[in-house]
Amino acid sequence: MADILDYCSDLEEVRFKSGQVMLPEGERLGKLLVLIEGQVEVIRERTQVTHVDEPGSIFGEMAVLLDMPHSATVKALSPVRAYEIPDALTFLDGHPEMSLHIATMLARRLYYTTSYLVDLQQQAAGKRQDLDLVDQILSTLVDPGETGKKRK
Repeated sequence: MADILDYCSDLEEVRFKSGQVMLPEGERLGKLLVLIEGQVEVIRERTQVTHVDEPGSIFGEMAVLLDMPHSATVKALSPVRAYEIPDALTFLDGHPEMSLHIATMLARRLYYTTSYLVDLQQQAAGKRQDLDLVDQILSTLVDPGETGKKRK
C-alpha cells in the first residue's frame, strides 16, 4: 500500500500553532486531518488519551464515518503541519485506497482495544494473577501500611 501522505499531496496544507485545537470534541466538522509533521494530543473528557507524532496519522475519521460529533479533541503540542480533507466522505468515495488504509487502522485499534478489555475483565474476575500481583504491588507503594495484609 502506498504511503498515506502520497494520496494527500494535492490537498491543502494547514498549520496549527502549539496549543491550538485542531478538531474540537463535540463538534461535527465533516473533515479529516492527516499529520505531515508535529506532535498532537488526543483528549477525551479532559483526559489525554494518546500522544501522536507519526506522519500520516489521521484524525477525525470516526466522526466522519459514523456521522457524529468528534468524540475527542485533537490539539497541537508543537507547531503542526497537516493536510486537510474538508469534504471527507466525498474524498474517501473517490479514493478507495485511502478508505482501505483507514479501515486497516481502525481494525488495528479495535484489536488492541479488545485485547485490553479482555485483560481488564480477566483481572476483575481474578483470572489474571499476574495483573492482580501488579495491582497489589501498586497498592503497597501507595499505602505502605498495607504490606502483608490480604486484599479482599
